[in-house]
Amino acid sequence: MHTVSTATTADALGTAVPVLSFSPVVLSVPGRPVDLHVRVSAPATGTSLPVILLSHGHGPSNNLSSLNGYAPLANFWAAHGFVVIQPTHLTSRTLTHLVADAPGAPDFWRSRAEDMTHILDRLDVIENAVPQLAGRIDHTKIALAGHSLGGFTAALLLGAGLTDPDTGNVVHLVEPRIKAGVLLAAPGRGGDVLNGPMAEQWPIIGAVDFSTMAAPALVVAGDKDDPRHFTDMGPDWHADPYTLAPGPKALLTLFGAEHGLGGIAGYDAAETTDENPERVATLAQLTAAYLHTQLHPGASTWQIACEALTAGLDPIGQVESK
Repeated sequence: MHTVSTATTADALGTAVPVLSFSPVVLSVPGRPVDLHVRVSAPATGTSLPVILLSHGHGPSNNLSSLNGYAPLANFWAAHGFVVIQPTHLTSRTLTHLVADAPGAPDFWRSRAEDMTHILDRLDVIENAVPQLAGRIDHTKIALAGHSLGGFTAALLLGAGLTDPDTGNVVHLVEPRIKAGVLLAAPGRGGDVLNGPMAEQWPIIGAVDFSTMAAPALVVAGDKDDPRHFTDMGPDWHADPYTLAPGPKALLTLFGAEHGLGGIAGYDAAETTDENPERVATLAQLTAAYLHTQLHPGASTWQIACEALTAGLDPIGQVESK
């Protein structure tokens, strides 16, 4: 296997610079059972910086599903010119003892999406709270990424509808300030295919309607990511946000990747079932290239990265688009 480390991709993304990481920035949110804590990672240099909001998943670790996770992606993105903002959602295991009985538990689907809207509403506060960041963010260039349950959250913010299991009403939490997104190993469709043992515990997973998810998005799926606890559809289930949503969309299928996509949730995390540093490096480059092109229309970064991906004898994945 090879990473997308050709000169062309590296040139397109620019030289990596040192990263400043600051946490927690604490936002008080009325009605939220605990304050909203976020980590901000930013390049040490540069101005007019675009923003990536990063929504964590719901893994077995105590801390990776929080503002302390996903360093392999957050550090790469920040080193290549993005400001990465990571909230600790109420689903984090670090908060379970505080919010177990709070309204919306245990999935906190509405709160997770609202966290991102609160961050954007107070982006100026966050920017001024982080040393050396004031005046360096481009508030018009906002992107979003989410892994696993974070991909579910991203789908809602990008326009997917959701049938509230409690009321039967269709809810839309689309955030128009977000220009593009990346869904990493996100859940797929509901209905009859949602027939696994976890389906009854998490009915919200099957309540999403991707047909209104109109914002540009890159869907990333591992071809060995078997979601048997939710469905017997196999790994294709994770491609549903691409298959069932309208264009413009791209689908990156990573060969041999399981749910951790090689280990994106943390450096050397023992519970990563498919640890593969090359895969993580490639994924970091491809997602950065995709979002760079989406936020800088006309840039060829994504095209260059896709060509590099397929150029080798043993490609690490494939891309299709619509």
